[in-house]
Amino acid sequence: MDGSIKIQETPAAPTRMPQRSLRNIALLAMCQALTQGSNTLMFASSALAVLTIVSPDMNMWANLPITMQHLGVMLTVFPASMLMMRRGRKFGFRTGSAMGMVGASLAALGLGLGSFPVMCVGGIFLGNAVANMQLYRFAAVELAPGAFRAQAISYVTAGGVLAGIIGPSLARFTPDLWMPLFQASFVAVVIVHAIVFVILGFIEFPAVKTEDTAGPQRPLFEIVTQPAYMVACAGAIIAFGVMSFVMAASPLAIVQCGLSRTEAPITIFVHVMGMFLPSFFTGHLIARFGIFNVMITGIAILVAGVVVALMGVTEWHFRGALALNGVGWNFLFVGATTLLTTTYRPAERGKAQAFNDFMVFGVTTVASLMASVVLELQGWAVLNYVALALVLVALVVIAGFRLRHPSRA
Repeated sequence: MDGSIKIQETPAAPTRMPQRSLRNIALLAMCQALTQGSNTLMFASSALAVLTIVSPDMNMWANLPITMQHLGVMLTVFPASMLMMRRGRKFGFRTGSAMGMVGASLAALGLGLGSFPVMCVGGIFLGNAVANMQLYRFAAVELAPGAFRAQAISYVTAGGVLAGIIGPSLARFTPDLWMPLFQASFVAVVIVHAIVFVILGFIEFPAVKTEDTAGPQRPLFEIVTQPAYMVACAGAIIAFGVMSFVMAASPLAIVQCGLSRTEAPITIFVHVMGMFLPSFFTGHLIARFGIFNVMITGIAILVAGVVVALMGVTEWHFRGALALNGVGWNFLFVGATTLLTTTYRPAERGKAQAFNDFMVFGVTTVASLMASVVLELQGWAVLNYVALALVLVALVVIAGFRLRHPSRA
């Protein structure tokens, strides 16, 4: 013995995501792009399609199928998550795609029959498809090693960039392919969900393990009352709520302010690009600077969007405000989602994720409905002041948690 002490070296952390993980995440991002694109197409077409089959005194209900879609998300996000816990991600996601095909088929059938109620029922089924799509970001975490959790969420969210092209493009070219108007748009949604159903079959999701469902579980109340969980949920709620509130009102505000109706699609396109383009690097920013720094940066960008909106009502003010709103949403929402994944055990993930999305899309439903009311009664400036107040609430919650728990930062 020479008396020397041999020190066992700890393997260096990988610097690149494994190729297999990248392949699976790329396919999941493609599903995100197609499903989100079909959802954008429904938002662009449903209300206009309703106007072709209802009397003028029913015009105020034109958005009801979309509202029913939001309701469908709220009603099915818990069952969808629980189904995946028992049968696996692939089975659950493919079930969601099947429900999307059913919902779009009912919308097309209702339009052909001139039946407004059938179109609304279709919205409920489409809500199930959207509820499943929102769980893609959590599935991404399971497809990548732990060190790449934020990047995986970010890459899948980045599928929205293609969605911002796919949805508006279909909305532009499909409405008048045949009569009745917009029926071809709904058929296109059926085809898109069928393509997603096929792609999901090539993704190698982790098999359901016994410990994933039979492991130790805390009561839901104990999980959701953790300070970190509440901060993550609040961040996601405010990010999505403020984004929906401003986005839903902007097309109406553009017309109210005397700008051309053709400006609305341009502004929404810029907004969608702002939402999803940063996803190519948000995960890397989180890994380098920390979750809370990125979330607070998102809040600052949302505030900047409000400031630009209050500075004027030209087309560039709308574009700038909505672009900043989208980027701020991305930083705050991706950060909140990443934080949320640290607050539950494997066996708890179904109910923990479902409760978060139930709260997020419950608030989003209300925000979308209230946007036109606030705009009509109080105007664009007041609407932005309301958005600013909500963003400042997020700042207080997140900054307060960070000061109290510096180790988490």
